[in-house]
Amino acid sequence: MNTVFQNQKTFFNSNQTKSVEFRKQQLRKLKKILKENEPLLFDAIYLDFKKAKFETYTTELSLLYSEIETALSKLNSWSKKKRVSTNLANFPAKSYIIPEPLGTVLIIGAWNYPYQLAIAPAIAALTAGNTVILKPSEIAAHSSAIMAKIINEAFDATVFYVQEGAVEETTTLLELPFDKIFFTGSTQVGKIVYQAAAKNITPVTLELGGKSPTFICKDANLKMAAKRMVWAKFLNAGQTCIAPDYVLVEETVKDAFLKEVIREIEKMDYCIANENYVQIINDKNFERLEKLIDPSKIYFGGKTDKPERIIYPTILHNCTFDDLVMQEEIFGPILPIISYSNLDEAIGKVKGREKPLSCYVFTSSSEIQNKIENELSFGGGAINDAVMHISNDKMPFGGVGASGMGNYHGKFGFDTFSHFKSILNKPTWLEFDFKYAPYTDWKQKIIKMLLG
Repeated sequence: MNTVFQNQKTFFNSNQTKSVEFRKQQLRKLKKILKENEPLLFDAIYLDFKKAKFETYTTELSLLYSEIETALSKLNSWSKKKRVSTNLANFPAKSYIIPEPLGTVLIIGAWNYPYQLAIAPAIAALTAGNTVILKPSEIAAHSSAIMAKIINEAFDATVFYVQEGAVEETTTLLELPFDKIFFTGSTQVGKIVYQAAAKNITPVTLELGGKSPTFICKDANLKMAAKRMVWAKFLNAGQTCIAPDYVLVEETVKDAFLKEVIREIEKMDYCIANENYVQIINDKNFERLEKLIDPSKIYFGGKTDKPERIIYPTILHNCTFDDLVMQEEIFGPILPIISYSNLDEAIGKVKGREKPLSCYVFTSSSEIQNKIENELSFGGGAINDAVMHISNDKMPFGGVGASGMGNYHGKFGFDTFSHFKSILNKPTWLEFDFKYAPYTDWKQKIIKMLLG
């Protein structure tokens, strides 16, 4: 690992990655190998948690292709030197900003969307002109192995390399003085990454999680709210960092909303057999989730199949913020329902917790929409929808507080892996003496006029 790291450092210092055409070549190559190896990618992720080709394409590969195409079409403008105005104190001169790559970066991926959450930040890093060491999650072992195979066979290790492994390998990588670390995963591990980065004063982007609330207001279109929320919650069996974690529903429409939710779940027919559903990734997570299901609060579902690692969509009702299921991010197909009668009190409860990665609001009232948008801090979200904001690469994706630090997607990813160097370019044919000694009162008056 140290050898790969040092070789990438050397290659980066050769300045070859600063060429826009070189970066485009890497992006085209990456898209080509992903396209050519789609069957292998589908098979590998299916072995990890029985994810269907349809879902793998829509939630993983399509987003990567979109990121690459956006980068290819916009890289010329993103990487250009940008002229900015010059203040009067520096007359005559011109000022500009030069985007430059940070250097050699480490990207640590997550298991729940093993391709998207590992390769998307790598696309941003390559677009910005960095060299990349990618460490996929070992939990999705087959997906990790196929990424290592196709990337390491196609790319020179001095540019882009996949390092497989678990805690030991990750710990070793974190000891190296990278120019940037990008981590996607749990808040607990994020703290470890942050501490390790601090030893080398390495900047980090942390894409974490949290308990993302969904508000169902009395004026919401309940049928559409149920349809969109159910899809977002049980996509990937709830193993989605931006999935609705719990629902806050206005008391007067609780029963009607729950009926719509059950109708939607039954219509979707969640089961492995028809490839509409996936497994829980491993036994450890299955057992953790099983303990969160309080039998006395099951409104619907609760069925589990340990040999197949399946937990069917489960709705818990009459929940409170003190319940076990509300003490940690669920990251599975269990949905607690909490009713409220006072919106301010409900907002206050959410404010009293760590800032979530996402928030969703179903309402027809612009007043309520604006109120929640303005009063709650969260990474990103949607009004009358859920999860789909991630598909728009013209918006930044990232958390705030305990749910993350920094963002990416589209131009925001390019910015995350770039340094913006400021240059003042001043001619030598004219120079005023206001700033030079000897200092006088009249010079001070002029300085005050120039600088305020």
